[in-house]
Amino acid sequence: MSATEYIKYHGLLLPPEAHTTESLEYAQNFCVEDTDVFAITYPKSGTIWMQEILPLVLNGGDLTPIHTIPNWERVPWLEEKQLARVVDKLASPRALVSHFPYSLMPPSFCTSKAKVIYVMRNPKDIMVSSYYFHQMAGFLEDPGTFEEFMDKFLEGKVMFGKWTDHVKSWRNSELGDRIMYITYEEMVQDLPASLRHISDFLGCNLTEEVIQKIAEHCSFKSMQNNNMSNFSLIPKVYMDSDKSPFLRKGIAGDWKNHFSSEQLTRFTSVISKELEAHDIMTAVAFVGGWHHRYM
Repeated sequence: MSATEYIKYHGLLLPPEAHTTESLEYAQNFCVEDTDVFAITYPKSGTIWMQEILPLVLNGGDLTPIHTIPNWERVPWLEEKQLARVVDKLASPRALVSHFPYSLMPPSFCTSKAKVIYVMRNPKDIMVSSYYFHQMAGFLEDPGTFEEFMDKFLEGKVMFGKWTDHVKSWRNSELGDRIMYITYEEMVQDLPASLRHISDFLGCNLTEEVIQKIAEHCSFKSMQNNNMSNFSLIPKVYMDSDKSPFLRKGIAGDWKNHFSSEQLTRFTSVISKELEAHDIMTAVAFVGGWHHRYM
């Protein structure tokens, strides 16, 4: 698939298999409820993980939904076709995910009290994960070489545009206590602690026993073996796991196995400059923080 076959929406490239003009219009007119909870991510930052976590946190650890409902139906994407089909089946409080930048959220979101969990990930790991995803996803263009794909990633010629633009839009959303920021790396390092943080933010007050139960069932291995979460139900023409499994590694730092020293220098330079030009504090948080803690 060439980039010209993608849907272009406010300058962003979206694959037509999941997005249509109608689904995007539906998203803009969507009536957000005060009790709704959104997990917002740039693609390949932990979206599927949050689709596993949120139902269990919100329902007190009942495993039924993650074993009986495909992830794209239990926690649907705001912008995708599936939402209109399943919205009436969603129990309150509703959990949803989105790759939208803040500026594309529906008007009803801005006037609501809905909460947001923004999951961030080291952009180098995002790029590596996205590179393999493009290899196995039949609805995305071939990524080419790693070097070629890095160029596209840095230029924003990939799904949902530049990572830096996405991060900046949500870091400056001015949602106050309606938004919580967490990193993929924190979740990998200590999932129970991250679950406690999420539980407290959502006012769920889960017991330690329930936290541990959720952590066990939201481990990477458990999700790999869960047909409701590992995308094995999707026809091979759309996702070919023989080329690369959808849930590939679920670790932090795999970029070290892919970047040359020259690529690393260029990638870090471009990302740093784009963040610094906008907000030095954001640059420190997203580049300096990852440099010292995860790089």
